[in-house]
Amino acid sequence: MSGRPIFEGEGVFVKYEEKKVKLENGHELTHRSEEPTELWWRLKEAVKGKKVRIVAYEVEDGE
Repeated sequence: MSGRPIFEGEGVFVKYEEKKVKLENGHELTHRSEEPTELWWRLKEAVKGKKVRIVAYEVEDGE
């Protein structure tokens, strides 16, 4: 597949958090929350309505 780049960005895509909560009855629940970041919104707008191939790489801190 060939084509031209339409988006390039780097950063955290979605903020993710997990919290363990102890209930009164002694059980434990895990609360998970996800929050899209600016990078997510920019990518969404760039690819809207287009046929694309997306490849994501994990980058190390400090790169």
